[in-house]
This record gives sequence, structure tokens and C-alpha cells, in this order.
Amino acid sequence: MRTDTPAGTTATGTLPAREHLPVGAAGPPVLDVVVPVFNEEKDLEPCVRRLHGHLVRTFPYGFRITVADNASTDRTPRVAAELAASVPEVRAFRLEQKGRGRALRAVWAASDAPVLAYMDVDLSTDLNALLPLVAPLISGHSDLAIGSRLTRSSRVVRGAKREFVSRTYNLILRGSLAARFSDAQCGFKAIRRDVAERLLPMVEDPGWFFDTELLVLAERAGLRIHEVPVDWVDDPDSTVHIVRTAVDDLKGVLRVGRALAVGALPLDRLARPFGDDPRDRRISGVPGGLAGQLVGFCAVGVLSTLCYLLLYSVFRTGAGSQTANAAALLLSAVANTAANRRLTFGVRGRDRAVRHQAQGLVVFGIGLALTSGSLAALDAAAGTPSHGTELAVLVVANLAATVLRFLLFRAWVFPDRRDLPRAAEGTESALPRAADTAASGARTTGTTRGIRR
Repeated sequence: MRTDTPAGTTATGTLPAREHLPVGAAGPPVLDVVVPVFNEEKDLEPCVRRLHGHLVRTFPYGFRITVADNASTDRTPRVAAELAASVPEVRAFRLEQKGRGRALRAVWAASDAPVLAYMDVDLSTDLNALLPLVAPLISGHSDLAIGSRLTRSSRVVRGAKREFVSRTYNLILRGSLAARFSDAQCGFKAIRRDVAERLLPMVEDPGWFFDTELLVLAERAGLRIHEVPVDWVDDPDSTVHIVRTAVDDLKGVLRVGRALAVGALPLDRLARPFGDDPRDRRISGVPGGLAGQLVGFCAVGVLSTLCYLLLYSVFRTGAGSQTANAAALLLSAVANTAANRRLTFGVRGRDRAVRHQAQGLVVFGIGLALTSGSLAALDAAAGTPSHGTELAVLVVANLAATVLRFLLFRAWVFPDRRDLPRAAEGTESALPRAADTAASGARTTGTTRGIRR
């Protein structure tokens, strides 16, 4: 098993390459399953004992079950403490504030297990899906795993109202946040701890939207999300308030969408290098990502060219050709640089944004010289050319300027960071430890004893 970066490769982010967790090694349990609860004195004990029995029979690694009590006001804390005292692999965790997201953040931040999971206390999901859920994380194949009730091979028993709300919500996520995962709210998920340590501080929501925010940020950062079709039976006694939860979720969608739109999240810190396959290693003299960048640049170029021609036609009605060309090219160049920065070259956040725009204006100056020179040559040759002729000449000149712009963008404005000296490596400021803050307000009411190896 490789423990360092192979020769000829360069790490591209703060996360190391995924590796298979060591088998049979001494230490903490491999899996920590969190069960968030609020006033579940009736169902807590039978559900935890059923989950424990299933793990004892089927899970080949050490495990722990953590009951995360969300400020319950009934006998739930006492039941959790009794379970922790009588079952070695169970511990109880008490929080004085409500919120599923807050509970998961606190327990996951404090856990020493390399794979962290959670499931609802009603165990609506068939437990036979638990091992397929965590296996890709143990093997190093994936970063997160989710159970999905909306795949074709899933078998789900629930009312029409919940089915409609669930599918509508996921359609909203696909349309507004470009989410590609199929089921955001199924209470059956897992994450590798090394990913959680870096991802949790970016997740703000303390309630039901926590799952969605976690998944959207992970997907946008390029992390691998594994989906497991599940068999799921609705709990008729569920205390979830659908309308209030839906409103909170929509507010969360707007907040996350706005943060992603302005590049306020440092998702590049979650980038992973490729794995051990020699075909994935960087080859000298072959630029990485060229095909994808060309596609993105061409798409942005088509849109900016249309925008430029539209602006030129508008400005031309009240100004000369040179003035209209300069104004239209300036406005479209600013938009072009911003779009290529984000979409083509994957640069997010405000860091060096002003510098990139200044360099983009230099590239704009070169494009202005090409197009203005073309117009001047046309005027000298034709005297008073028609508007259609001007547009045709500008299209040809812009094509030449576009090729030059791509080369300058790739080599000068947005160079591949993997090619730059890493003198500043290790000097980045640490991510805010928001999870530590959440964990400090919680207290453990039971301890883990005799963890099964």
C-alpha cells in the first residue's frame, strides 16, 4: 500500500490520494454510526439493539454506535446512557441544542473512526444496505456514500405526499444547484473522516439542510459520491414537519447558491490527486485538462462573441465604428475573463481576482488592436463599408483574437498551478475549526468500552 506520492506526481490539494483502510490494524473502530435522536424514548432501545445485532453478524471490522441526543426533554438521555452502560460498542452523546446537522457535526468532529456514518433512529432503511454503503469508503474508492430511495432499483413504501415532496425537492436541487446526486434527504449516509475534517467547517446549516449542503459542496469540489439503492419503508410516526423543513431547505438552497455564484467557498482545498494507476500520473510535456478547457473556452467564447456583436450594434447607432468597437469589446472582455476564470480554468474565490481582470484587460488590448486594425484596413480599402461587411470582418478578426486569447489565458493569466513552484506549500492558513466549537458545547454521557476488533 502506497503511503507517499509517487515520483512524477504532484499533490493538487490538501487531501491526499484515497487509500484502502488497513485491515486488522489495532486502534479505533473503523466505523462510527451516529443515530441522532430527539424525544425517542420509545423507539431508541429496540432500534439500537437491532442495529448492533446486525453489525455484530455482518460487519467484518470494528464498529461503534453513537446515540446523539438533540436536547431531548423525555427519558431519551436516560435510555441512551443505559445502552452505553450495557452494550460495549454503544456510547451516548448529549447536546443541549436541537438540530440534526449540529449533532452530526459535533459527533463526527470528535470521532476517531476513519469512516463516519449516520442513520435515522426509525431504521426505515433496510440494514442490508449498510455494508455496501461504507465499503467504497473503506476501500478508498469514494469520499462519501448516500442511500438513495429514488433510483430504479430502490424499493420504497411511503405515502404520495412524501414521495411528491422528495422528488420535487431533488428536482429543485438539480435545476438550481446543478446537483447530480439523486436523493439528498435520505437519512442514510457515510463519509471518510479525512474528508469530513475539511468539509464540515464549510457547512453552515445546523438542521435538516445539513445533508444537502454537505453533498452539494462535496460534489462541486470534485469529490466522489457513491450512491446505494435502498429498500425504505416510511415511518408513519415521524415527527418531521414537512412544510417548515421545506421552507428551511429552500432558504438553504438560496444561501448556498449565492455563495457558489460569488466563489465565497474555498472548495479548491478539497481537491484530490489521482491514485496509484500509472496512467493517471502527470506526463512531462503533455498539458493536463486541455480538452476540457478548450470546450469551456469555446462555449464562453461563443456567448461573449454574441454579446460583443450585440453591444457593438447598440453602440454603433450613436457612435463611430472605432468607439463602438472599443466599448463593446471592453464590456464583453470583462465578462469573458470572469466566465473563463470560473468555468474554463476552475478558479474560485476572490483571491487574485483583480489581478486576473487586469491581465485580462491586457489581453483585451491585444484583441482591440487586432479588431481595430481590421476596421481601419476595411475603411481604407472600402471607404464606407456596409454594416454587414463590418460585422463579417469583426467576426474573422475576433476568431484570430480568440485563439491568441486562449493561449495567453492558459499560459499567463490562469497557468496550471501544478506547474508552479510550491514554495508556499504548508503555509496556508488552517480552515476554521467550526466543528470544534460545536463539539465543545456537547458532553459525553457514556464511554466506549471493549471495542470489537
